[in-house]
Amino acid sequence: MSLETRKQLGIWGILAIGFVIGFAVASGATKPEPTALASADADANAAPRYSPVKARDRDFYTPNSEDLGPNEMRLLACGTGMPTARPKQAASCWLLELGNGDKFIFDVGTGSAERISAFQIPYNYIDKVFLSHLHTDHFGDLDALFVGGALAGRQKPLRVWGPSGDTPERGTKYALEHLEKALTWDLDGRKGLTDPRGYHFEVHEFDYRGINQIVYQENGVTIRSFPAIHSLDGPVSYSLEWNGLKFVFGGDTFPNKWFAEYAKDADLAIHECFIAVPDMITKFKFTPQSALLVGTQIHTAPEAFGSVMSMIKPRMAVAYHFFKDFDTTPEISRRIAKTYDGPLSLAVDYMVWNITKDEIRVRMANVDEDVWPPPATEKPQLPDASLRIPYSKQISGGKLDMKNVIQPTYDEINKKFRLTEEQD
Repeated sequence: MSLETRKQLGIWGILAIGFVIGFAVASGATKPEPTALASADADANAAPRYSPVKARDRDFYTPNSEDLGPNEMRLLACGTGMPTARPKQAASCWLLELGNGDKFIFDVGTGSAERISAFQIPYNYIDKVFLSHLHTDHFGDLDALFVGGALAGRQKPLRVWGPSGDTPERGTKYALEHLEKALTWDLDGRKGLTDPRGYHFEVHEFDYRGINQIVYQENGVTIRSFPAIHSLDGPVSYSLEWNGLKFVFGGDTFPNKWFAEYAKDADLAIHECFIAVPDMITKFKFTPQSALLVGTQIHTAPEAFGSVMSMIKPRMAVAYHFFKDFDTTPEISRRIAKTYDGPLSLAVDYMVWNITKDEIRVRMANVDEDVWPPPATEKPQLPDASLRIPYSKQISGGKLDMKNVIQPTYDEINKKFRLTEEQD
């Protein structure tokens, strides 16, 4: 056998061995290369062996990218800022997902509906809203979630829980009845055009004075309310207990005895922490008198936030209700540290907490700005054309004749979906 022939056979032999090894790895016959961490029997000081083709562990959360464990909570920050929404931070809104499939929205402040949509959760799954009080920075986007959610696939009423007021006119029921009246033109204009089932509220008003009262109990989930102290009588805080885990949302409140008692043993406790008084004066241009009153008496100052958290000792404390900027965050951190040294998150929009009995993982979400509504979970109901409200003769008489221009679209859709639709 010539030298050249031996060389060729050697090359083919190497290729054949490579093919066998590759097939064995692909079929699971041998252990594949670790994707992110060094193998258990590797030298502890050796560099991790990263695969050139397999995914590595992420240090951020991408919507629809990971399962939620059966014993796990996931909290999504959809609004963490101040009464004036801004691109970086919408007003108060928190979306809590449970491993049993339940999802709850706590507050839906101005600008937050956009954040909710970014997490790409089918709207049929987010039909339960709990309002802490009726300031617009805590329910100002309820109309957007109500109408937009129905248009984008919520095929059931939007269920809303909220406190009464010291008068009927200051309660949740009154607010939502009049919100629906304010939307009369909007809702009438959709009759006979879209699936009608989502354009309804189901309101559950409860006594704001109830102390640790059960306001919701379904599917193994218990939600309780207790009074909060903010602006007027009426605001409340909530606790949610499920599967041995406890989540507490304070809403807006001055530090109070009820939170100090009923937020104890929380796995994750959210409490407002308003911007420091000096920054209210320099940034918001408040007078010193107003800054002191609003920043320390109507809201909770950072030092007071820390004091409350030192009392209840949660596994994780979450501070919100301030503009989290490079020049405001250090001062808030410094002031909290005067009275609290436990686990802490200074919240900003799109922050995500995964909560189990073993750990609390905190990350930022990586969201797509070009999202479309997620798919509906049920078959859409066809609209009843007889419910459409016609234009007046004056307005309908202003239409230009576009039938020839539009007819090809009708022909295309009718052919594709085997329909016989006709223009008005």
